Amino acid sequence: MSKFHVLGVDHLGVACADLDEGSKFWAECMGVPCSGKETVAEQKVTTVFHPMWNGSQVELLVATAPDSPIAKWMEGNGGKGGIQHVALRVDNIDAAIEELQEKGVKMIDKKARRGAGGADIAFIHPKSTGGILLEICELRDKREAY
Repeated sequence: MSKFHVLGVDHLGVACADLDEGSKFWAECMGVPCSGKETVAEQKVTTVFHPMWNGSQVELLVATAPDSPIAKWMEGNGGKGGIQHVALRVDNIDAAIEELQEKGVKMIDKKARRGAGGADIAFIHPKSTGGILLEICELRDKREAY
């Protein structure tokens, strides 16, 4: 029996060159307003979330430094934005990390760290997922879905 459960897709992480332009599309064209802007200094990124009615979100990400993971990802993607990661919400991130490592899954983060939006996060290496950068996250403040 698994020590944790995947509760669903939490968000799609989309790297972009300009948060205002990216956010404008989601708000004005798709009718999904932005819930606010946040800078996560440790990850060298500024992010905005566009929450959907079902609780999933689109997270737009822009690098705040040339050596940030987002800047490096965009450089490897020819300077273009796009889906950078998929995040799955789990009910117990510590148990998830432990069990995934026991199963031989290559983790980028061996313990949870604080991410944007009040979540604890950990990334799974694309070598273990068939090429997808997968984030697992747990909302520590247990806020209600948007």
